[in-house]
Amino acid sequence: YLHDDLRPILAETYGVVVFHEQVLRIIATMTGCSLAEADETRRSMKNPDVRTEIQQWFVPTARHRGYDDTTVDAVWEVLEAFASFGFCKAHAAAFALPTYQSAWFKAHHPAAFLAGVLTHDPGMYPKRLILDDARNLGITILGLDVNVSDHCYRVERVPGGYGIRLSLLDVSGISTEYVERIVAQRPYADLADFQHRVGLPLALSEKLIRAGAFDEIYALSRTPDTRGGEQITHRDLLLQAADLARGSRRGGCARAQIEPSGIIEQLSFDSLAATEQTQPPALTGLPAVTDAERVDAELQILGLDVTRHVVDFHADLLDRLAVTRSRDLLRCRTRATVFVAGVVIVNQTPPVRSGRRVIFTTLDDATGPIDVAFFDDVQHACATTVFTADMLLVRGITRRTGPRGISIRATACWDLEEVQRVWRDHGLADVRAMLGAGRDVAHNGAVRHPYLLPGSH
Repeated sequence: YLHDDLRPILAETYGVVVFHEQVLRIIATMTGCSLAEADETRRSMKNPDVRTEIQQWFVPTARHRGYDDTTVDAVWEVLEAFASFGFCKAHAAAFALPTYQSAWFKAHHPAAFLAGVLTHDPGMYPKRLILDDARNLGITILGLDVNVSDHCYRVERVPGGYGIRLSLLDVSGISTEYVERIVAQRPYADLADFQHRVGLPLALSEKLIRAGAFDEIYALSRTPDTRGGEQITHRDLLLQAADLARGSRRGGCARAQIEPSGIIEQLSFDSLAATEQTQPPALTGLPAVTDAERVDAELQILGLDVTRHVVDFHADLLDRLAVTRSRDLLRCRTRATVFVAGVVIVNQTPPVRSGRRVIFTTLDDATGPIDVAFFDDVQHACATTVFTADMLLVRGITRRTGPRGISIRATACWDLEEVQRVWRDHGLADVRAMLGAGRDVAHNGAVRHPYLLPGSH
């Protein structure tokens, strides 16, 4: 404690000035002013020009009340530093209580907690990062299913634990009305049954098919349905959806009319007959979608990579380059030079006292988030790539931020997909040369690299 008079004020925070209320009481105690005047003083200290005037009032006034020069100077130094940051006690409590509750909820019921976060609002981080957190906690991510998925994320029991079922509202372009219609008509026997009773626009039906919402019905995620050695694929379902849409336009079936209660109001005889006579999708012999195509569809339609993390497709290259994963960073020594890679989750450029811009980037590599700082000495070469690339490969120096905290100070970065193309087209030697040479920024801000052949993009 800087002075015994301040003990009652700072006892609850062990001598550290934390709350606005403490600043008011310190000013009032040492100058004799009222708490209202002290609050006006605290507010004014945010202005650097006014702060000098306040110091010229505070120092002699406190001395006049009997405080020695050492104490007055030390207290003013604390108050001046506090002017840049501080909390109202009620504000702090309003954050602390739900933070504690959330931490307890996540520790003891992680699937339910994360399902709630995903349903309502994940905050500054996108849902795909929350899904990765769930996977790393051993929670299974369950894909879309027209017979199970709801308007929110649901927790389901799975062998060995719990899973989180994706929400139908994640489908781009779908409305709450359509979701309620889908839920009200369940269960569905097949795609034709679904389309005859729900009557979604073809574009939405195609999105549901591509996002895997009919995989369970046709067992595409387990043992595929086969007839004569052939396999039903997403492409077969897309063709059937188009055929069903054409039949609907000809009047061959009618859309189910749903009241707000979810009860079917009427179905035409044509629709009932069509439902009874539905045939399995015609087998076209078209190849099944690849894992890459499936994930690409999920990202386009849901904004989530559900079946596989997109970084997994670059795993071979990352292993050859000895890229350090997020889960292994804490084992790195301080100031070690490392390569890290991942999906760009968020870029932030908060104001700093020096006036120089710092770009703070968070990457996700499927094992956890990675914090990277791009200071002004590398921004001329990196900023364009940081703000335009979906995935980054970063070379940087580790910096400890706590017992379980570590960040990376970037020294260079590359578009990971570009590096992958160089590896695929020219081999690992050219990739190593690319990383060793760094990058040149052209006068127009476009990034060039000597190992990229014309048209290789």
